[in-house]
Amino acid sequence: MSADLNEFRGGAIAINKPAGMTSHDVVNKVRRLYGTKKVGHTGTLDPMATGVLVVLVGRAVKASDLLTNEKKRYRAGLLLGAVSDTEDVTGNVAETGAIIPEKAEVLRAVASFEGEIMQVPPMYSALKRGGQKLVDLARRGITVEREARPVTVYSISAEGDGRDYTLDVECSKGTYIRTLCADIGQKLGCGGVMSSLLRTAAGGFDISDALTLEELEKMSADERIAALMPSEKLFPSLDALSLPDFYARLALNGCEIYQKKIKSDFPVGAAVRVYAGREFIGLGEVGEYPGGTAVKIKVFL
Repeated sequence: MSADLNEFRGGAIAINKPAGMTSHDVVNKVRRLYGTKKVGHTGTLDPMATGVLVVLVGRAVKASDLLTNEKKRYRAGLLLGAVSDTEDVTGNVAETGAIIPEKAEVLRAVASFEGEIMQVPPMYSALKRGGQKLVDLARRGITVEREARPVTVYSISAEGDGRDYTLDVECSKGTYIRTLCADIGQKLGCGGVMSSLLRTAAGGFDISDALTLEELEKMSADERIAALMPSEKLFPSLDALSLPDFYARLALNGCEIYQKKIKSDFPVGAAVRVYAGREFIGLGEVGEYPGGTAVKIKVFL
């Protein structure tokens, strides 16, 4: 049977993004390869960055907001003794001439950034102020005040010596690794910029799972569809709820399904994978309703 996007619910694929391409460039390429406009990604990578870009195809695009909250893991180059307007080597880099601290001091400084930290987003970012992207303002020479916001660094370690170190970081959504490099350099008093960035894991995918665009292009249409991870497998930590036919039809029509009717007992606020028998139909949420607690599908997949 020939591959047809109308015959399946879509899914996700990890692309090993090459340097020099934007995340949008990758999405456009995947749109062409799968023959559909329904393609999105779950977290932008800058053009200089490489590694795991999770791309959603078909109905799975509806789950993009849910997947952006996942932890991400990076391997980044840190160059000490320099500063940059972009906080990485793609900008205007200036040598500080400062003495580079000993390795033990560098490792202590790096370790101090583990946990919940406050981070000021960089000017060269896609965040908006007054309807304009900060990066567009920065390119016009305009700098605006940015409020520090909390992000979480779940783990961070470093290896290297002299001016060049490699950081391994697992962090929350919204963490800027180049800002982390700049902040480490500032703490050490010598300055620091990000010299490279590889995303090694995101959205449940590891770099070892990622395909290059060239590998995807060489596949047949059927092989490309087979390469997609089904939408239901993107949420392995969520409990599953299988509905009998009658209640499945109600759920598909947007009705809440009272737990006392189906003999389930999920807590209010819980998210669940909802099935019609064995067929995955979407993500539901448990809420409090006049007749008691009930499950209602929030995202149909």
